Amino acid sequence: MTPARTPARTPADTPARTPADTAGSTPLIRQYLEIKSRHPDSLLFFRVGDFYEMFFEDAEEGSGLLGLTLTSRNNGGKRDIPLAGVPVKAVDEYVSRLLEAGRRVAICEQLEDPAEAQGIVRRDVVEIITPGTVLEDRLLTAKRNNYVVAIAGRVPFGLAIVDLSTGEFELRAVAGEADLRDELGRLEPAEIVVPEESAHPPGAWHLTTRPEWRFDAEQGEERLAAWFGVASSVGFGLDAARDALLLAASGALLGYLEEVRPSGLDHLRPPRVDRAGRIMFLDEMTRRNLELVEPLRPGEGASLLERLDRTRTPMGARLLRRRLLRPLVVADEIRVRLDAVQEFVERPEVRRRVRRALRPIRDLERLAARIATGRAGPRELLGLGLSLDALPGLAAALDGLEAGRLADPRTAFDPLADVAERVREAIDPDTPHALKDGGVIRRGFSPELDELRGVRGNAVDFIAGMQLRERDRTGIDTLRIGFNKVFGYYLEVTKSKLDRVPGEWTRRQTLTNAERYLTPELKEWEGRVLGADDEIQRLEARLFQSVRDEVGAEVGRVQSAAARVAEIDVLACLAEVAEAEDYVRPALTDEVLFDVEEGRHPVVETAVGRDRFIPNDMRLDDERRTMIVTGPNMAGKSTVLRQAGLIALMAHIGSFVPARRARIGVCDRVFTRVGASDNLAAGLSTFMVEMTETATILHGASERSLVLLDEIGRGTSTYDGVSIAWAVTERLHELGARTVFATHYHELVGLAESLPRAAAFNVSVREEGRDIVFLHRLEPGGSDRSYGVHVARLAGLPAEVVGRAARILRVLESGPWGAGGRGAALAEGGMGQLSLFEAAGFPAGQASPAPGSPGDEDATDLEAARELLERLARLDLDRLTPLEALNTLAEWKAFGDA
Repeated sequence: MTPARTPARTPADTPARTPADTAGSTPLIRQYLEIKSRHPDSLLFFRVGDFYEMFFEDAEEGSGLLGLTLTSRNNGGKRDIPLAGVPVKAVDEYVSRLLEAGRRVAICEQLEDPAEAQGIVRRDVVEIITPGTVLEDRLLTAKRNNYVVAIAGRVPFGLAIVDLSTGEFELRAVAGEADLRDELGRLEPAEIVVPEESAHPPGAWHLTTRPEWRFDAEQGEERLAAWFGVASSVGFGLDAARDALLLAASGALLGYLEEVRPSGLDHLRPPRVDRAGRIMFLDEMTRRNLELVEPLRPGEGASLLERLDRTRTPMGARLLRRRLLRPLVVADEIRVRLDAVQEFVERPEVRRRVRRALRPIRDLERLAARIATGRAGPRELLGLGLSLDALPGLAAALDGLEAGRLADPRTAFDPLADVAERVREAIDPDTPHALKDGGVIRRGFSPELDELRGVRGNAVDFIAGMQLRERDRTGIDTLRIGFNKVFGYYLEVTKSKLDRVPGEWTRRQTLTNAERYLTPELKEWEGRVLGADDEIQRLEARLFQSVRDEVGAEVGRVQSAAARVAEIDVLACLAEVAEAEDYVRPALTDEVLFDVEEGRHPVVETAVGRDRFIPNDMRLDDERRTMIVTGPNMAGKSTVLRQAGLIALMAHIGSFVPARRARIGVCDRVFTRVGASDNLAAGLSTFMVEMTETATILHGASERSLVLLDEIGRGTSTYDGVSIAWAVTERLHELGARTVFATHYHELVGLAESLPRAAAFNVSVREEGRDIVFLHRLEPGGSDRSYGVHVARLAGLPAEVVGRAARILRVLESGPWGAGGRGAALAEGGMGQLSLFEAAGFPAGQASPAPGSPGDEDATDLEAARELLERLARLDLDRLTPLEALNTLAEWKAFGDA
């Protein structure tokens, strides 16, 4: 769901109506107000017949949010009250829209048949639906988790994370606000539960506040132990002193879940504590810059997840997404995954067999959750059974694989044959979606039900035969027997045959062209049919609920099977992609190394075509920790950077990578600073965002990190930009981080000579007359030109603008300037910026303009100027006499006048 700044209403926001408010109201409104007083922070959907109705403030708010007509309802001796309603059959659509707006919905159902009620129908809230506690498939996205998160503490923070739709429960600590923001960005929770007095977490989220006392570590310990029936939380790997914030968040979240799901949550799994040191932490800028799960521009391009996701099951798709956002940093665990992927690559016939076996398996995790919470209908229970029926075939498909490679996903693979058999023998294969429609329980499962069905069938057959008998007896050849819910069974006679109607028939209804009648015999058999129907419906409901409860009792086994299926699905998916896209297994090592031969960008190569994409080599090791990459815009610098990051992350999730060969030292972090953006909502300029992201990298990078930087410093003046870029590069070099720095500042190429473990590279181009050809090839050595004017021409700038830019460029490249100085030269040639080194009076290190390029006619003067500047640089000012100084100045002036 899309985050929105819409905190849920709390009791403090919406004062409950007092009992005095009910005086003079109708019994129904009094009942409504009593129930509403217990749920002041929710929109109350109050069941009245075939509608859910909202009254008072709820009606006004709900009509506005949902576009409903606001009407009124009579309230006895008091004035009419606002009313808005939605049909029961369309409730999911309306609830979904309210959840997207960040609202909670309390569903109040009729707890008895209105026809049998003595007085007002009993009603009560059966569930509260919030953005983070949705269980309905129609309100969820199949391929991503739907998290509700509780946050305890004020730096550091403890997070309790639950996906109620799958039963996942995780605990995680984060050190500071920046880490919290990044972690929430990775999780994208549908709802966040925070203490009332705490500062709201950074970002735009659906917030629910609860009293501070609910976030208590001691109570959290007790609640956690009681919930899972254990003596203490030690069995979950928690320590009361060390993990107080985790316990506090757990207690608050479990309390909240009990509040919104009072019917029970038996499918919630024991918490998994996520400790530092196993998972790579990916900050927001890395996730965004590398387009891991979302493209930078929605609707344009594709993410890495889109290119990799060829899973066959929803839980497999969710697991792949989670792994992509949480890569491993433990080499042995990564190798286990790579071993399994490799075996699937080497055994394509097994892989195809496994993927075929996966196809009929539905979302076991979410089906198990709905069954365990008593929300699954007949078709869902049948779907679980059919999915379980496919598990033995999946287990058989894995036969013959080496025990060591797929041991983990295959260990204790439980096909749940007994559960599948129970569903198969109980549920009719043609069962309807709704229990009330009948025909849910399979024939042969219940002798009592079969007998009732026989009685009903005989009665229906008798009534059907009555139509023929009465036609023969009366001579009314158009007579027919029909049924509706208002009158029951009836005999219908067209008006042209009314003279033949027997006197003992009783007229029941008059139509335009016919009359409807009853007979004592028809009424008697109708009673038998309807009586049997009622008994069948009650018995079917009891039998179905009994079977559903039996299956729900095995939810833990179903969830374990779902986890195995998801694991196998992801491994087979990665192998499928590896073979189809010609990926190679990376060699993971503990060295500080990034050595990739003919590496490719997995998304870009798909977009442009494998035959057109130019692969590149890249090596960072002990002798070369820093690469400084220059080259013009559009040459492919950013693509080279991004593909390095994607190859590294793919290796860390256990995937093969797009390359001819790859040896990668395990990274503790992958940092990226690619592209320009601003944050106007936070009042941050492009340059401020750039510096903030760079600061994050410098504070977090280590020798084991991979750092990818693009155009640091370009958001400010040339002087400041070069200075910052220079200092940042030096600092990363000191840290020893594997760094690739793409830049337009050609002055930085000099760092390759001054820093012992740095090297210069360029993304090459070829000049063809006035045009350039981008070769997209990474080559040793720096580039001396940016070709900006050429790129401007290719982009379609007007010819007069391109020509003017070329003239200004010649002026700027031909300095130093005469008596008028830089200002006069720019006034003549146009506005622009000098490089820091030229402004300081030192050669920029650029080669003379190539023949035929802008500035060719000034090449001689430029060389003379550089020769003069070199002489100035060699002067010893401490020994220079006044006469020598004056001569030097005169020589400089003479050059300027020329």
